[in-house]
Amino acid sequence: MAAAVAKRRDTELGDVTPHNIRQLRTLNTVVFPVTYNDKFYKDVLELGELAKLAYFNDIVVGGVCCRVDTSQDRRRLYIMTLGCLRPYRRLGIGTILLDHVFKICKEDGKFDSIYLHVQVSNEEALSFYKRFGFKIKEKEEKYYKRIEPTDAYVLEKDAQDLLHSS
Repeated sequence: MAAAVAKRRDTELGDVTPHNIRQLRTLNTVVFPVTYNDKFYKDVLELGELAKLAYFNDIVVGGVCCRVDTSQDRRRLYIMTLGCLRPYRRLGIGTILLDHVFKICKEDGKFDSIYLHVQVSNEEALSFYKRFGFKIKEKEEKYYKRIEPTDAYVLEKDAQDLLHSS
């Protein structure tokens, strides 16, 4: 337990600003197989608490970007990106980022669920999200345009589960 506490003390979350948006862009280029366009990064600057960078000993090593989705007569929080540089994985950084997402949902209290897309071949991500209670809801064929495999799973977690946990 002491090791986990020490790891968390080395990690801080910070706002995404015009001054560090290029760091988020570089991070995403390294972590994800898809390329996000300029509009994505312009929109991220408007997200406030829904976008955070993770700093490990003052170095940007991870990030999360979410948006509110009000389609299908539901209010859901969509995780657009959540990732961490490979050398910094398994240090609890992804957990800190996901805990931030959960905190947003708890404080808001009006989300039906949290969801995201994960490439069907990304066993590491699937395992990570399943540990936190996300379930595969469906498989979207040809979700990705320029990467193989093109299919993605939609993972979802009921936000009510968060309201009833500590």
